[in-house]
Amino acid sequence: MPQGVTQEVPQPTPQVPSQTGRAAGPDGILRRQAQRESAARTYARSLPIVPVRARGLTIEGADGRRYLDCLSGAGTLALGHNHPVVLEAVRGVLDSGAPLHVLDLATPVKDAFTTELFANLPPALAADARIQFCGPAGTDAVEAALKLVRTATGRSGLLAFTGAYHGMTAGALEASGGAAEGRVTRLPYPQDFRCPFGVGGPEGAELAARWTENLLDDPKGGVPLPAGLIVEPVQGEGGVNPAPDAWLRRIRDITASRGIPLIADEVQTGVGRTGAFWGVDHAGVVPDVMVLSKAIGGSLPLAVIVYRSGLDVWAPGAHAGTFRGNQLAMAAGTATLAFVRENRLAERAAALGDRMTAALRGLAAGHPCIGDVRGRGLMIGLELVDPDTGAAAPALAAAVRQECLERGLIVELGGRHSAVVRLLPPLTLTDEQAAAVLDRLADAIPAAARRPR
Repeated sequence: MPQGVTQEVPQPTPQVPSQTGRAAGPDGILRRQAQRESAARTYARSLPIVPVRARGLTIEGADGRRYLDCLSGAGTLALGHNHPVVLEAVRGVLDSGAPLHVLDLATPVKDAFTTELFANLPPALAADARIQFCGPAGTDAVEAALKLVRTATGRSGLLAFTGAYHGMTAGALEASGGAAEGRVTRLPYPQDFRCPFGVGGPEGAELAARWTENLLDDPKGGVPLPAGLIVEPVQGEGGVNPAPDAWLRRIRDITASRGIPLIADEVQTGVGRTGAFWGVDHAGVVPDVMVLSKAIGGSLPLAVIVYRSGLDVWAPGAHAGTFRGNQLAMAAGTATLAFVRENRLAERAAALGDRMTAALRGLAAGHPCIGDVRGRGLMIGLELVDPDTGAAAPALAAAVRQECLERGLIVELGGRHSAVVRLLPPLTLTDEQAAAVLDRLADAIPAAARRPR
């Protein structure tokens, strides 16, 4: 068991206080949520639970049921829920009397965070980097990255990839795969299972790179030299598609030779998730801009961009935000970054992820409805299909998610058709917990396949 990981100890079922002081049951809380919250709510629809206590991999609901959480705050909880080093860091700030809100002023807490973050960056970037603290969400960091490269280059266009997801604010959404309009040119993202060129493997990745190169060099291609190119080292929401290393190196060469800043969106892939500290590390690529959020805040809201100093040409206040100085998140983030580094959790994620992926591929051999198992580290996806046609099977995926929940396992869906069951367990996952996750998923898949549709 990794250092600092504790077994979950059964606790008495808590009473949830209501506004009137009486205990409120989970059904009432869920009913009021449905009445009061917007139609845009997402996870609450497929996961109708009321969490009241959590530790590590485990969430306890107000009804006393326990769940193994393989959503991890959409990848935010690198160390799982309420890890002791995170709680200690937060308590340390609270007990010190330090200000909790400081805009972008310098503080010892911020200095410690930036020092630890820079120590873990790709060395070639850390040696000549600047950091911008953004509003405390990954989507605002994406906005800052796009604004930065447009300011630095004086150009406005952007290159992004099919299947991408970069956030829900205007600019970030414009660069995502589901955008309806915008000034973004879409490029093919290579993948084996549903290769856009129908060949997959290295040949498909080579065709994708050649398409990008040709588009930029064609004087009649209709694509002016862009301000930047943004890429996810592993597409998460797009269906857990890892970028081939050779392809990502080609993209780095293509952008560098043409003076196009390369933006790596590491919001979900960063801090050990993929089996390396950063997703780009697998390919040995050093981007011009890295977009960081989720795990860097140690479970609390924090988002930054780190970029080459030569791009640092914007004026004071060019990108700002009231909540850039989240001291609790910086302390929690420092503790998380250090714990991942000191305990080699990226290497642990790589080894355990390989074993889990191998086990799931063995499971797929007996279940034709599992079309593909893919991922990197502890970022794993199973694409569910119609066994007769090979078409994506979103209804089956939704049924698997429900069967998992009934068995005490929380998973989510992704992919072009929401047919990919995604696993994002904490990096502190033990071998025993991994086995429990796989057992519950293995039970859920045939049960979902038997459901009438």
